[in-house]
Amino acid sequence: MNKELLEALNILEKEKDISKETLLEAIETSLLTACKNHFGKADNVKVHIDPETCDYELYAEKEVVETVEDPVLQISLEDARKLSGTYSVGDVVRQEIKSKEFGRIATQNAKNVILQKIREEERRVVFDHFYAKEREVVTGIVQRYIGRNISVNLGKADAMLNENEQVKGETYEPTERIKVFILEVKDTTRGPRILVSRTHPELVKRLFEAEVAEIQEGIVEIKAISREAGSRTKMAVWSNDPNVDPVGACVGVNGSRVNAVVDELRGEKIDIINWSDNSAELIENALSPAKVICVLADDDEKTAQVVVPDYQLSLAIGKVGQNARLAARLTGYKIDIKSETQARESGLFDEIGYIEDYYEDEDGEYPEGEYAEGEYAEGEYAEGEYAGEYPEEEE
Repeated sequence: MNKELLEALNILEKEKDISKETLLEAIETSLLTACKNHFGKADNVKVHIDPETCDYELYAEKEVVETVEDPVLQISLEDARKLSGTYSVGDVVRQEIKSKEFGRIATQNAKNVILQKIREEERRVVFDHFYAKEREVVTGIVQRYIGRNISVNLGKADAMLNENEQVKGETYEPTERIKVFILEVKDTTRGPRILVSRTHPELVKRLFEAEVAEIQEGIVEIKAISREAGSRTKMAVWSNDPNVDPVGACVGVNGSRVNAVVDELRGEKIDIINWSDNSAELIENALSPAKVICVLADDDEKTAQVVVPDYQLSLAIGKVGQNARLAARLTGYKIDIKSETQARESGLFDEIGYIEDYYEDEDGEYPEGEYAEGEYAEGEYAEGEYAGEYPEEEE
């Protein structure tokens, strides 16, 4: 038994995660290469390695002939009968080759073949490992700045955090641990090239998946995310269980879950809203924390007109339009926001069947005044204290 070779293969398999079968194939290839370098050809050379003991046989198959023309492929009848008296012309003889007889150059070439195969397998193992983690979040250690890009060590390999994938305003110190989203893994001649991001919206999604057990179990789903990295994120969630509040599950007790994500994102604000299949309701939720009077959504054109109280207009639009912009990305609708005064002046209320004051105030009550024409005049507000305030229908 070749104990030294067996131990070496076991160590490589454990440390480099390279299978023993692959290493044995590399050894076979190296022996064939050595034979070719030593004899000039290796077409008739065979190698057999026992995977259990690592004992190997190296032999050349030679044809028995009367007159030898090619000593690499042929053997004389006289020499063949020295090995066994049963051989005759035309038979094939297996002649053992001693690897110790190989020259220095042939031996060095064989060694290089094995080392090259080990390097290739190392790169393949690393590539497969990170390719399986593509579109996932991993923890890395900041190594150094390369220009404006950052090298991040992920354990088995280094990744590149490009400038356009960094959050503006964030600074990273060497040896600092950060979570990054693996954007892409490419296989190159120098090993896998891994690109990571701190700005991708999926980073927020993966962080919540790690923090919220209900998401891992499939009870709560993240339906949509829109993000302006470093500033604010809006996330729409849905529960498959009527007894589970999706927003509450993501926020956690005393905000523990959402705060853990906010801390990882270094203070980025996160708005969590309820998802709805009703586009108008979804748009209303998406404009949170602003209160909305009404939403007129066109599902075909993917546009929506939204009316908010005058004092809520700036909140609905947000600083430099951020709230409206994120809501539009979240819902996929082009949103036009008007104040109540602007809606009256443009005649929007008349178009959609509303007259002034058709919205709930902060206490959930309807203020006194006219409500609507047509269908609303016959509804639940057509009787009682408000009945006298509806315009009479013309006969």
